[in-house]
Amino acid sequence: MSALLSAEKVSAGYHGHAIVQDLDIHVGPGQVVVLLGPNGAGKTTTLLTLAGDIPSLGGVVLLNGSPTKAPLHRRARAGLSFVTEERSVFMRLSVAENLRVGRCDTERALTLFPELRPLLGRTAGLLSGGEQQMLTLARALARKPKLLLVDELSLGLAPLVVGRLMAAVRSAASDDGVGVLLVEQHVKQALRIADYVYVMQRGRIVLSGPADEVADQVESIEESYLSADPAVQQAAAKNDGA
Repeated sequence: MSALLSAEKVSAGYHGHAIVQDLDIHVGPGQVVVLLGPNGAGKTTTLLTLAGDIPSLGGVVLLNGSPTKAPLHRRARAGLSFVTEERSVFMRLSVAENLRVGRCDTERALTLFPELRPLLGRTAGLLSGGEQQMLTLARALARKPKLLLVDELSLGLAPLVVGRLMAAVRSAASDDGVGVLLVEQHVKQALRIADYVYVMQRGRIVLSGPADEVADQVESIEESYLSADPAVQQAAAKNDGA
């Protein structure tokens, strides 16, 4: 199976300073790949780099098998959708207007999330957090992407809503062949839909494997790798003492 997205020895960061180093990640068609790690590990920087929102500092990113340094808008034309940590809805527009502005198939979006149909005339800013995230994900999936990158889909949401969103992601992979790279804080929810898992700590991949193998180690993983990054803890302690 050829990868839709590959990172080979990629380093990434800001102002020439590498936060992520020697990154090797692969996402195939119909595969849900989950990237786990504590706050400050470099997960969001990884997604921004793979999406083309920030340039890599080294290594090679391959999209559909070809090396690319293209910016995000060009990667989007090649079939990439990126759901960022901040819900990308237009708060003053209605749900229907958000779907139209998103240039997606409205009926497909409503098939994916029928919960949005009675809300079409409602201003997006009046939706609950869960409804806003459904709208965001519906827009991304209704564009029929080949590849979906998602940053913290569940942030601040109730478990039932998280389960609904995760099910939609899994369905997109299984039914439509979408390759998914998902950064997620709800470890157990993410592992339920994952095919493969990478664990990142302090900018490097420290553990990887098939989801069923990693799931057997979830408690030790949470204790060893997913507690706050030591550097973040030290910074917080310093700030608290200031």
